[in-house]
Amino acid sequence: MSTDSADSAILETSFQIDSIVPTADPTNGSAQWVRYVISQGPNAENVITGLRQGTIDEAHIALREMVERLNERCGKLAKKKSK
Repeated sequence: MSTDSADSAILETSFQIDSIVPTADPTNGSAQWVRYVISQGPNAENVITGLRQGTIDEAHIALREMVERLNERCGKLAKKKSK
């Protein structure tokens, strides 16, 4: 069971891209796909994994934007909790 202070600590820790690696096309086609891992917290308390079609460079651009939005959202949640 988590405590309010533990939840607040996680909210104050930024998300980051941990890895983006090529993977097999899950549709059995010939398109390029990558598997990615995004984590939050020093011990990766929150982890998001997923698949995305495209090259590593294309995925990196999209994931940077996703991480930015997640961090903005968490910043708003942390401010809301501190009020």
